[in-house]
Parts: sequence; C-alpha cells; structure tokens
Amino acid sequence: RFLIPKQLVANGITKYGIQFQNDALMTNIHHYTLEAGVRNLEREIGNVCRKITRLVATKRKYPKRITSQLVEKYLGPPPILDARINKEDLIGLSTGLVWTSHGGDFQLIEVSLLPGKGSLTLTGQLGDVLQESAQTALSYMRSRASEWDVPHDDFDNYDIHIHMPEGAVPKDGPSAGITLAVAIISAFTERKVRHDFCMTGEITLRGHVLPVGGIKEKVLAARRNRIPNVILPADNKKDLPDIPKQALKDLNIHFVEHMQDVLDLVLLDAPEQRQRDIENQNSGSGNDEDQDNE
Repeated sequence: RFLIPKQLVANGITKYGIQFQNDALMTNIHHYTLEAGVRNLEREIGNVCRKITRLVATKRKYPKRITSQLVEKYLGPPPILDARINKEDLIGLSTGLVWTSHGGDFQLIEVSLLPGKGSLTLTGQLGDVLQESAQTALSYMRSRASEWDVPHDDFDNYDIHIHMPEGAVPKDGPSAGITLAVAIISAFTERKVRHDFCMTGEITLRGHVLPVGGIKEKVLAARRNRIPNVILPADNKKDLPDIPKQALKDLNIHFVEHMQDVLDLVLLDAPEQRQRDIENQNSGSGNDEDQDNE
C-alpha cells in the first residue's frame, strides 16, 4: 500500500496502470530480501519499476501486471532459494539458525560415523571459528561419553564426518555450537533428533550455552520456515522485545543455560522414538485414506 505507490511515483509511471500481483511480492520478499525491515524490499520494487520506465521511455511494449515470473526476469536469478527443511526425526541431523547478509536462515548439520581411526572431517566451506566450534562440541561429547553409555573406544574406532549442506556458501561463527553438539551426540548414541526444533547458541567445553547475535532475524527465519520450537541461550532473553509479537505467537521459545537442557528437549529415547514413529505412520495412513476417499 505504501512502497509500491512510492516507487511508481519515483519512477514516473503512476499513470500507466502498473499493478504488482501478490505472487510477485512474495517472490520479492522470500527470494530477494529476507530481511526484518523493508529497505531491501523497497529497493527491489524500485528496480522492477525502473525496468518498466525504460520500456515506456523507449516506446516498447510494457506489462501492466507484474508477476512472479517477471520479477525473476527483471531482477535475475533469485539469490535465495526455497529452503529444504528436514521433515522427519533422524539420527545425526540437527537444524540450526544462522544470520546471513540477507537476514536469518536455517542450516542443517549432518554427522556420520564411519569405521576408521578417529579422524575428524569437516566439509561445507566452514570457517576457522566454526571449525573450532565443532572441535569444542566433540570434546564436550567425549568428556561426557560415559553418561550416555558411549564406549570410549568408539572415538578411536570411528571417523567422524561433519557436513553442512550448501557447500558453495562460506559459513563461520560460533553460534552453531549447540547444533553441532546435538548432531554429534545423536550420531554416537543413535538417538533421533526431533525435526520440529531449531536452535542457536555457542557451547563451552563444560557445556554452558553462551549468547549469540542476530536473534531477531533467526527467530523470524524459524517462523517463516514453520519450525515451531526455537532453542535460544538464556542470556538472549533480553533480545525478545525486539521481535514482533505477531512473529512470536506461533512459536515456542525455549531458553537454555546448559547443553543438557538442549538434549532433554531434542533427543528422543527409544520409547519416545517408537511412539513418534507410530504417530507418524498413523498420520500417513490417514492421509492415504483421505486421498482414496477423494
């Protein structure tokens, strides 16, 4: 109601009946900006309007209805692609929240154990700080292995491969600490991680969870990707007033002080796994029946 008329006036095309369709706006928001505010959105709307102005000025045919396809034509390939959200409870897979130049986003972390001699492999273009976070998470796991009935020989008999998908995108920072620890501990204990949780937080060798930045953007990313449970460091409670109340309405925010608090929330024990598997199977069967009835 405000940004589009403003840009139509700024580019001198108010009398040409230009209308932005809803799908065009959604494409702009989700694939070209991903910000908490509207500055970048206004800029991209302006870029589209300038394309129309150029067509009008050169007396070429111009579209009056701006669609999603036209947005991509005028702005080029979208820098932000649709997210690949994990939709089932799995071993060795956790979901983190990250801050990027486009705003908040989520990041999957995968951990696999392979027969070997205890080496650690990190892939996915991880920066130095992120690699140190992985080392810290692994050291925390090793120091508490007996509490989870993990034989210490496992650390000498298995190679550990940690991967963060989208390998072409550089990644760094300490905020993936608890997400790394969850995936590592899940892999060694063979306990599934709940897929309906995402998290952010730095971890110490003793398992304390430290505050991180970009909380507003990360929480908005969780809501945008429909991940209902968000784990945040307790010391980040002070950042909650910065987040729109409407965004918090659909989310369960869990504040944690220690890594054990995180594990209690996201790791499933055997009975819980069986119960969730049964519920998922029943849900799937119900969907099949509905489709048959249709």
